[in-house]
Amino acid sequence: MATASVEKPDVLTAQQAVAALEKSIPELKLVQDYTEANDPNHLLGRPGGYTSKAAFSDSRVSSADVEGLGKEAVERGGSVEVFKTAEEAKARAKYIETIAKSMPGATEYHYIAGGILVRVSNLLTPTQAQDYEAGAKSL
Repeated sequence: MATASVEKPDVLTAQQAVAALEKSIPELKLVQDYTEANDPNHLLGRPGGYTSKAAFSDSRVSSADVEGLGKEAVERGGSVEVFKTAEEAKARAKYIETIAKSMPGATEYHYIAGGILVRVSNLLTPTQAQDYEAGAKSL
């Protein structure tokens, strides 16, 4: 009896995506790989939530601008959230954008590659953020 195998496309974890981005963005540094126990949004592994999440810092963000924020705050650089589908990643980005409309300081750049949502600090200039846009395209 022959066994047929079905190949699934390789899906990066958030930590792997951050490592891939770091190759082209030397200012980026992984600061937090989230687990179910320390996910502040309580979305990791839950229905409609992400399958993995990691936070990163970017040395181009001025420390004076993020004083008092935790090391994992999106404002310090950003985060990567990996979803099962592109639709789920898009829905999460839309949700964040909806919240940001009522809190202008909470805006951020979003780049989506398949089920991967790259969230980038609004404290980076548009030119600096383009590094993440280019990096997301290669994920």
